[in-house]
Amino acid sequence: MWSLSVPWWELVLRSVVVYAFLILLLRLTGKRQVGQLAPFDLVLLLVLSNAVQNSMNAGDNSLIGGLLSASVLISLNYLAGLAAFRSKKVEILIEGQPQVLIHNGQLYQNVMTSALITQQELYVALRQAGCLKLEDVHLAILENTGSISVIPRRATAGKDAGS
Repeated sequence: MWSLSVPWWELVLRSVVVYAFLILLLRLTGKRQVGQLAPFDLVLLLVLSNAVQNSMNAGDNSLIGGLLSASVLISLNYLAGLAAFRSKKVEILIEGQPQVLIHNGQLYQNVMTSALITQQELYVALRQAGCLKLEDVHLAILENTGSISVIPRRATAGKDAGS
């Protein structure tokens, strides 16, 4: 329970490598995968965590080994957040950038395709913002979180409220 079956530094190194690999892998799969967890996405994350467990702990099932690995992962996550806070370049590398999906009623299909956003997903976001058609949209943005922000045209005119 208290004794490690591998050196402590090996657990740290394994945790760092697995963390970096998973961040890279999840970053490459796009915003949609992280921001919109469908049931199959949740299952994937659960199975993924189980799949990499042994590569992190090297078969060490000790309490100390588990606590050490968990501490390394939480520290890495904190350091990644701190680095993203302090550096715009690191923030873009880790979190990506928002992407414009619609501007003044013009749909950017290439962005939809590259982000794997379906027409149905887009129209759900438009309806939630009170827009029934593309022409009603001033701006629709795919955020870093995977959510879609929509600004209707009438909200930008500024004359509806005061006139």
